[in-house]
Amino acid sequence: MPDYHDDLRLGHVLADAADAATMDRFKALNLKVETKPDMTPVSDADKAAEELIRGHLKRARPRDAVLGEEYGIEGTGPRRWVIDPIDGTKNYVRGVPVWATLISLMEAGEGGFQPRVGVVSAPALGRRWWAAQGHGAFTGRSLSSATRLRVSGVSRLADASFAYSSLTGWEEQGRLDGFLDLSRSVWRTRGYGDFWPYMMVAEGSVDMCAEPELSLWDMAATAIVVTEAGGEFTGLDGRPGPHSGNAAASNGLLHDELLGYLNQRY
Repeated sequence: MPDYHDDLRLGHVLADAADAATMDRFKALNLKVETKPDMTPVSDADKAAEELIRGHLKRARPRDAVLGEEYGIEGTGPRRWVIDPIDGTKNYVRGVPVWATLISLMEAGEGGFQPRVGVVSAPALGRRWWAAQGHGAFTGRSLSSATRLRVSGVSRLADASFAYSSLTGWEEQGRLDGFLDLSRSVWRTRGYGDFWPYMMVAEGSVDMCAEPELSLWDMAATAIVVTEAGGEFTGLDGRPGPHSGNAAASNGLLHDELLGYLNQRY
């Protein structure tokens, strides 16, 4: 099995560069914010961070393709870097520190492209998480100063902590009743949102989380961190990986019940 060490190290270099760019513009009085066609915000920091990462990749991995939220797909081939320059732009533009740069290397494999490396860097929180296929998931300040991640051992829904982003998407998809039933069945719910609940599932501080509508760049990096920490990451349809347009992540012990409620089988 490939060790992906060089790719993971490059992922950290890319994240370091993006952190410097995004923190420089965080809470800037002259931050420019536009509305995209899908009515979501994009700032000049989003665009600058993605351009910076793409420039690094063009020099370091010229044969690899790049897919980013702001500038789409460039290149072809069996290896593809997937980038969300700022996951949590709504937080970023309001000065809320819960946002991150998501960087993943995906390779062509059975069932399509699969995540092999993931780096999630949240500089305003002073946190970073990462994983490589077959080598575990970690958090820390650097590759040489890290703690291995492991999901929780909570096996009863009544003892579980469930995280989500908002109620609106569940209602739009007709899944709100199942979502509310799940919320009533667990020990605790919190609306942390964006990348953070997936990282908390990987750390074992949250037992499960889900979102009804996502893009590949929202999930590729978080999916491999969760699975390498021993958890399960699927779509709401149960398909493993970040390919379903939505996500459910858990410690694995609660996954069937999580999907059952959100698909209103209970």
